[in-house]
Amino acid sequence: MKKMFFAFFLILGSMAVQAQEAEIKWMTLDEALTLQKKKPKKAKPIFMDVYTDWCGPCKMLDKNTFHDPAFVKYITENYYPVKFNAEGNSEVTYKDKQYKNPNFDPNRKGRNSVHEFTMFLKVPGYPSVFVLDNKGEIKPPIIGYRTAEQLLDELKKIN
Repeated sequence: MKKMFFAFFLILGSMAVQAQEAEIKWMTLDEALTLQKKKPKKAKPIFMDVYTDWCGPCKMLDKNTFHDPAFVKYITENYYPVKFNAEGNSEVTYKDKQYKNPNFDPNRKGRNSVHEFTMFLKVPGYPSVFVLDNKGEIKPPIIGYRTAEQLLDELKKIN
């Protein structure tokens, strides 16, 4: 009986570890661009999720697609993963130009002011996924919700 109990908890523990591993370690765009510059010959492209807090499909993408183990593995191995709030208050430096959100209101619920970098990207809708090649050049976006399989197929076509 003790052995069965031990085996049960061992299996449960390994499942918990696998569940924890199915998570992307997101970074800022500035962090990803810095990593590209540090190792230019081994630089990975950047996978950038452009989202808003109020966007339902963005939340679905985050909950479903971005937690799929195969997707997490592929992104982790092949990209620097970036999450960028299109209406957030972060500062971004891209190609020596600084982008901000000067009209950001921290007390506002729902939609907020659009970030200058969002306008620079000409984001057509949310969610949008942008790939920046290993030199930081921006590729055309993938717009809208995708399953892990669908998004992987599209990313493999870009590379």
